[in-house]
Amino acid sequence: MQQSIKMIKSLKISQEQLFMLSVLLVNGGNYLYNLLLGRILGPAQFADAAVLITFLLVLSFVAMTFQLVTAKFSVLLENNVLINFLTTIYKNSTAIGIGLGILIIIFSRQLQTVFNTSSSSMFIIFGVGVPLYFVMSVNRGVYQGKKEFKKLSITYQLEMLSRLVLTISLIYLLGLKSSIVIAIGILLSFVFGLIPFNTKNFNLNIKSQLLASDKKAIKHFLLVTAFYELTQIIINNSDILLVKHYFPSHDAGLYASLALIGRIVYFIAWMFVMLLLPEVVQLKKEGKDPSKILFKYILYIAAIAITIIVGCALFPNLAITLLFGEQYLDVAPLLWKYATATGLFALSNIFAYYYLSLDKYVPVLISAVFGVLQVVLIFLFHGTLEEVVYMQIIAMVLLLLVQLTFYITGLEIKK
Repeated sequence: MQQSIKMIKSLKISQEQLFMLSVLLVNGGNYLYNLLLGRILGPAQFADAAVLITFLLVLSFVAMTFQLVTAKFSVLLENNVLINFLTTIYKNSTAIGIGLGILIIIFSRQLQTVFNTSSSSMFIIFGVGVPLYFVMSVNRGVYQGKKEFKKLSITYQLEMLSRLVLTISLIYLLGLKSSIVIAIGILLSFVFGLIPFNTKNFNLNIKSQLLASDKKAIKHFLLVTAFYELTQIIINNSDILLVKHYFPSHDAGLYASLALIGRIVYFIAWMFVMLLLPEVVQLKKEGKDPSKILFKYILYIAAIAITIIVGCALFPNLAITLLFGEQYLDVAPLLWKYATATGLFALSNIFAYYYLSLDKYVPVLISAVFGVLQVVLIFLFHGTLEEVVYMQIIAMVLLLLVQLTFYITGLEIKK
């Protein structure tokens, strides 16, 4: 027994490995959250919940702009310059968060109409939490850039666990199966996601004083990253919102369950993106070639995507029944097809973030073009849910081919 304990203690787990394990747990917890809501609420009511969950994903992409900017410049800047930068980014992100939150609250009734939801109050509650999410994202960016993955893991774990436990508890304690309860759970999870909060590297009481060159570089990267995250929002969430608009609530709920299962590959790939950016920036800073890092992560994501797609193709009924229940079985034949679309997007995404880390922005523009193409295709062809999925596969195949062409062409130019 003592030897076993010594062996366990002797095993050294790096912060990167700890973060990867943490991300798997967070994704698992988020999936459990969605699955429980799907089973408790049923397809029609789950459609409302899916709108809030999609709004949460959209918010995460918008706030990710500040997280990535913070992560990158936490690597490049040091000492007082870093403190000045963090002061500026916290102030700006909080101001934008407050502005977006107010807009969501003001237009809550219009949002209810557009997305055919049962309540406008859920958007008001969600809007209150938006500024907190922006502050949380900057805090995470500091930990990501400094590779303090243990603290970064804790923030994600606490956000996920609090949302899961509090939402399900409120549903059972209050006996309310409503979108308002779900919105309250999301709002409270933002508070827990602020723990642990970094306070030692910035001072909100001082006036920010950055060099003109630093300001220019930060502003440029911020704008390009914001543009890219906008393309992420379009590609990742437009299908659910369009389906909610064009289809009855029951069908929209079925599609939401399909999307949540099919996106497993994307959310697993996300953890590699989080590790990729600081590594690439550091290697570039040291004058080393970061292309081997890219190749390694592409292999990881391709292997994961193929495994999930094959599993969805071989056992679609089993996956749907176990995860959501028999009432969602109508979309089982579409499961592997949707997983294919998200797998293709996950691979394309790695190329875009790699080049974004190197301050090369053509892949960002490429993603934007095909994000718009996906929306146009769904707008034109949405007779059935299957047709919606096929439109995404077409757009994502073309996106990956163009990204690969850009990468290969770049290698040829170097030669």
